[in-house]
Amino acid sequence: MKITFFSLLFIVFFAFARPVDAIYDSLSRPNNIFGIHILFTYEVPKAAELINSSGGDWGYVTIPIQIRDLDLEKWQNFMNEAERNHVIPIVRLATEPLYNNTSVWRKPTFADVLDFANFLASLNWPVKNRYIVVFNEVNRSDEWGGEPPSPREYAELLNFSTEVFKQRNRDFFIISAGLDNASPNDGVKHLDNFVYLSVMGSFMPQVFERIDGIASHSYPNPGFSQPPSSGPESTSTYKFELNAIKQFTNTEKPVFILETGWDSRILGEDKVSSYLNQALESWKQDPGIVAVTPFLLNSENGSFDQFSFLKNGSLTKYAKIYSDFLKTKGEPILVPHPAKQVLAARTFKKEFKYSTFAPLDLWSNPLLKLYFKTILGLDH
Repeated sequence: MKITFFSLLFIVFFAFARPVDAIYDSLSRPNNIFGIHILFTYEVPKAAELINSSGGDWGYVTIPIQIRDLDLEKWQNFMNEAERNHVIPIVRLATEPLYNNTSVWRKPTFADVLDFANFLASLNWPVKNRYIVVFNEVNRSDEWGGEPPSPREYAELLNFSTEVFKQRNRDFFIISAGLDNASPNDGVKHLDNFVYLSVMGSFMPQVFERIDGIASHSYPNPGFSQPPSSGPESTSTYKFELNAIKQFTNTEKPVFILETGWDSRILGEDKVSSYLNQALESWKQDPGIVAVTPFLLNSENGSFDQFSFLKNGSLTKYAKIYSDFLKTKGEPILVPHPAKQVLAARTFKKEFKYSTFAPLDLWSNPLLKLYFKTILGLDH
């Protein structure tokens, strides 16, 4: 029986989509928890100077990637820079601001997840674990298309994301969205972060079993200006969020504090430095924290200047505290990348447009298995 070109293409695409390997426990090896949140791919070298200082190596950067910014060459260069500078990427998925209200982010869809998974699976990553954060502060309406926050819808999206990314490559490490820890609970524009997690778990308890870690935005609230403390809206928010999901999972989830920081306009740099030093002492001693990436390395346009570690190109006083803090030499599992793999990825960009098509594991479906064995003339 003659096999058509499209049948052959379908087979090849399925073959390359089959998952391989699996994540490892981030805390099972020497780990440098120090990181920083960046907004631009070219900031990797400057970030590395900060997070890998004072005995550190292989610190973390959190960076958002927007759905309209799936440029293969740009993001492969980012991964290459991360490898050269011994930086572990934590990539946070993002949509785009609404055209008629740029203060509101479009509500993410399953199609967005498929496009992200296809794109990010095509990149060569510097370390084995491919850390993915599934969107941002979804307990706020301005991060959910202007609609009331929906923990049930997000639970379905997160569950779908776990399945789709791990179909592409089992090295994807799926992290739930960091939530606004000072959000009121009006049910229209905001939901309390603990209420949000509780509704998610009650609706779909398996979602917390399936994810690999949780993100926390452990800001010192109210007003980003409180000293480190053990309260629910503080530098210890992550402890309360972990406790909120314990009834829904039998596994202890590692924590990624992906946003935190103090308002230097309110407190001044000296007070921020003191508070940051206290918090670092606490976070570093917590065996469940994988990474702390304060917001933000550099605001550039001034919109987040009060949190920026860099001002006018120089380190702030609290950035120097961060730089001078004694760190650990991280030893993540590295992934070698032959040059031909990079070339193949670039060729793929030119000849294949990313779409919402979601290839599955061919042999896991008995009907597909029978179909392909028939057209290939194989024994059943």
